[in-house]
Amino acid sequence: MVNEFEILKPGKLLLASANLLESNFKRTVLLMCEHNEEGSIGFILNKPMEFKVCEAITGFDEVEEPLHMGGPVQVDTVHFLHTRGDVVDNALEVLPGLFWGGDKDQLSYLINTGVIKPSEVRFFLGYAGWSSGQLQEEFEEGSWYTAEASSEVIFTDEYERMWSRSVRSKGGEYYYIANSPELPGMN
Repeated sequence: MVNEFEILKPGKLLLASANLLESNFKRTVLLMCEHNEEGSIGFILNKPMEFKVCEAITGFDEVEEPLHMGGPVQVDTVHFLHTRGDVVDNALEVLPGLFWGGDKDQLSYLINTGVIKPSEVRFFLGYAGWSSGQLQEEFEEGSWYTAEASSEVIFTDEYERMWSRSVRSKGGEYYYIANSPELPGMN
């Protein structure tokens, strides 16, 4: 058996399989940020909301970027990914040069003073979470694929194409899966 902590480790993309039709996760691309014996946490990258960060989060008046729906868990919480772990205290490195969280007040100050550009941060409302063993079970059932993550994928604004491009990047049979219609019966 393959080690789940290697496959589903932080820094990997989690791609909804073509037959995962649950509305929260249909054709989603998530970044895994935590996966251990206690459970898993990730953020949906390709679900921007209709309002901007500056309209929703106090202290981020300069951030004209869209707020993203991070997942269906604790949708009253705000999370962020960024490239500036060098200046944001308590940030956790997920990939080389990509960080999760940290001191929110410090981040606000650094953005407002121009030290950090708003384009270096992605904000999420809520997160995707799984209890112990739940994600591994879904993965074994074929609900998810994994792929390598990069800052280019995480910070792109090509949300409509993110899922198909990420699946296609796996090569082989995934090329055909990435081009399949959302509703096969409508083909």
